[in-house]
Amino acid sequence: MNNIFEKIREQIRTVTREAFASCEQNGLLPAIELPDIVVEVPRERGFGDFSTNVAMQVSKQAKLPPRKTAEILVPELNLSGTYIDRAEIAGPGFINFYLSKNWLFDALHLIQERQERYGEVDLGKGKKVNVEFVSANPTGPLHMGNARGGALGDCIAAVLEKAGYDVTREFYINDAGNQIERFGLSLEARYLQHFMGEDQVPFPEDGYHGEDIIEHVKNYIEIHGDALLSKTPDERRQTLVDYALPINIQRIREALASYGIEYDVWFSEKSLHDSGAVAETVEFLRQSGYTVEKDGAIWLNGEKLGLEKDEVLVRNNGVPTYMAADIAYHRNKFITRGFDWAINLWGADHHGHVARMKAAMVPFGIEKDKLEVVLFQLVRLYRNGEIARMSKRTGKAISLGDLIEEVGRDAVRFFFNLKTSGSHLDFDLDLAVKQSNENPVFYVQYAHARICSILRKLAEEGVTPRPVDKVNLALLQEKEEEELIRKLAEYPEEVTLAAKTLEPSRLTRYVLEVASTFHSFYNACRVRGEEEELMMARLILVDCTRIVIRNVLELISIQAPEKM
Repeated sequence: MNNIFEKIREQIRTVTREAFASCEQNGLLPAIELPDIVVEVPRERGFGDFSTNVAMQVSKQAKLPPRKTAEILVPELNLSGTYIDRAEIAGPGFINFYLSKNWLFDALHLIQERQERYGEVDLGKGKKVNVEFVSANPTGPLHMGNARGGALGDCIAAVLEKAGYDVTREFYINDAGNQIERFGLSLEARYLQHFMGEDQVPFPEDGYHGEDIIEHVKNYIEIHGDALLSKTPDERRQTLVDYALPINIQRIREALASYGIEYDVWFSEKSLHDSGAVAETVEFLRQSGYTVEKDGAIWLNGEKLGLEKDEVLVRNNGVPTYMAADIAYHRNKFITRGFDWAINLWGADHHGHVARMKAAMVPFGIEKDKLEVVLFQLVRLYRNGEIARMSKRTGKAISLGDLIEEVGRDAVRFFFNLKTSGSHLDFDLDLAVKQSNENPVFYVQYAHARICSILRKLAEEGVTPRPVDKVNLALLQEKEEEELIRKLAEYPEEVTLAAKTLEPSRLTRYVLEVASTFHSFYNACRVRGEEEELMMARLILVDCTRIVIRNVLELISIQAPEKM
């Protein structure tokens, strides 16, 4: 078993079940139908390493107060062959389990044995998961919301892979609908203004004002001149969109690749319209009785799906809405491509859309829970203690590319994963480039580099770690050693919890704790210059720390430098 915590939990469940059977057999307790036995780590170490409230769960069946049930049960616990040293009763009937130190030493064996695979768990059992994130409108550069969604989505996908899921990373290209119409109108206006003057051609009120629109038009004119002046407005807009859109999409690809994100699928919204999937989806809903018609439009029947109101699917001009395309897209994920679970990362401003999309899956026989939406909050950038809105380099709004250029990819990804997705994030640009322990990413990377330096210097003196089975790990008796081993042993548990909660920030905080615990150990316990057997045991512990820090950083796509 890769997760030693889960192994211990299973031992506790087993000895507890066997104790209940023994109590029944000896007439100490009546026959009890046991629930799932919950085994947790107590908040305070004084209450043991693990604890269960099973005596409270079965008190009605036992016809006894929980504490009395626990008092009967505990003497029947057979702890031989387990990591459990003893069990004690606390409070109203909690049973607290205290472990022998053997589990700590077995954790080091496991880390050495698994190496880069340490931390892998089989929670997902190969279940097919689609993680769709960023999916920015391809009408301009990526902004801060996209940057945070990218870091969160990529790390969620990585955590799920580590937890045994079959993951597909996906970008949904919004290359149809209103935003593309506005993009075409904006390009056309800049094109005509180039030849006729800005005062002669009004710019659309809701158009895109970015410099990139002007840049696209200038580049197009350099190649093709004024040929579009003789075309109809529809032809002109379509030609300009067909020219500029692929350039924008390629820029998005490159920006995300520089951010360490590689997608398995780039899915075009336009392809849903072109293939007839949107029309087919609306027709299926109509024939299934999930639509109503009013004012010449087709609406999703909100009342039938338990929603507050109806939603327009096809406008009275016959044009499908974004909602219709979105339903067709999710139908494609579940039915056409057969995903077991779909996870979308959306900005918090999309919270109203969550219930609608989940409800819209019901007519297709898809359980609401198969669609999971992770909402993330906005980011505020700070420089010199003040909110920063402009790029140092360009003097314009800060894009993802500007941010990476200013503070580096590692810092961007680390900082964006420091807090839970639902928390607002203040990003201190000055702190992100600071080479000191105040900077969390520097602090963790320095811990890894320091370990590599220790191992390198000892190797130069002819000292290298022995195989773990040739080392007396029982010599690791200091409090700081035990705390560090315990922290390293938690890694598979943290992966499991991060996968269950879809919160990769757990791992960022965890690796900070590993680095902090390592520094405490290193300040208290010498490695070099100790008696050889103790030095070898500590070398194993140091190397295991290196493995865990490297594994976490690689999981969240951050470098683990060997020198700094």
